[in-house]
Amino acid sequence: MNHIKGIHHVTAITSSAEKNYEFFTYVLGMRLVKKTVNQDDIQTYHLFFADDKGSAGTDMTFFDFPGIPKGRHGTDEIYKTAFRVPNDAALDYWVKRFDRLKVQHEGIKPLFGKQTLSFVDFDDQQYMLISDENNEGIASGTPWQKGPIPLEFAITGLGPIHVRVSNFDYFKEVLEKVLVMRETGKEDSLHLFEVGEGGNGASVIVEHNTVLQPGRQGFGTVHHAAFRVENTAVLREWIGRLESFGFGTSGYVDRFFFESLYARVAPGILFEWATDGPGFMGDEPYETVGEILSLPPFLESKREYIESVVRPIDTVRSTKTIEKEYE
Repeated sequence: MNHIKGIHHVTAITSSAEKNYEFFTYVLGMRLVKKTVNQDDIQTYHLFFADDKGSAGTDMTFFDFPGIPKGRHGTDEIYKTAFRVPNDAALDYWVKRFDRLKVQHEGIKPLFGKQTLSFVDFDDQQYMLISDENNEGIASGTPWQKGPIPLEFAITGLGPIHVRVSNFDYFKEVLEKVLVMRETGKEDSLHLFEVGEGGNGASVIVEHNTVLQPGRQGFGTVHHAAFRVENTAVLREWIGRLESFGFGTSGYVDRFFFESLYARVAPGILFEWATDGPGFMGDEPYETVGEILSLPPFLESKREYIESVVRPIDTVRSTKTIEKEYE
């Protein structure tokens, strides 16, 4: 069995693609590597923010569904996304930055031997920065070289995804027996699971919670989380494996930028398996990636219609000089 390598991406829902772009670009300093549309709902933007090279395991993506109501955080929900920073000193930088930019945060706190900083955006989307200072495991990515964050403090990739579940025993069995994860830590109601090489980029933190009502999807919540697999052959192995355990799956899906499959593994929890390649850099120059509306070949014939229904968003950065901000 070819194991999962780690976290591939997390996809969430925003109330405003414009505000989302501004927050991730100029507050968090992540690089927009793809401005495209939801392939299942082509009237909806799909924005991909990642490291400098658009590496698998570094991207947070967003749907912008027109008219969708605000979501509700609760149990049976992927409720928080983590991002990796190089060390503990980086978190001190981010506290000062968040204070200056009036980003609500909870201060620096330890979690499973790592220093962390939880915060929210304008939609009450839940995030966490996690320090790689004491981390071992799968390597992270490359910070956006021309972004506003000094490279020694900048986000390099995705950290553990956080999941709340009401039926912990069942979910633990799914993670261990189906996804071949191992439980490596416990703190109060939180359980740490790791896969493959482990570490911040290959972890899931599960909270057992029977008090909160079930989460309700909407803007400000996560839509799904994806795990990395090496290639198409491994992806097809996972389709067979999931179906052998009785899960309904999407079957093979070609997303052009990667290949994938989807399975709802528990109430409210949608997971995706996605290949590391081909990646985001094949159809646009490195210097201007994310600046135009990029469509996969199977949607190119609908470009005129798509451009008529999705409002234009100015995402040009190659003509700007973005100064590093040391506070």
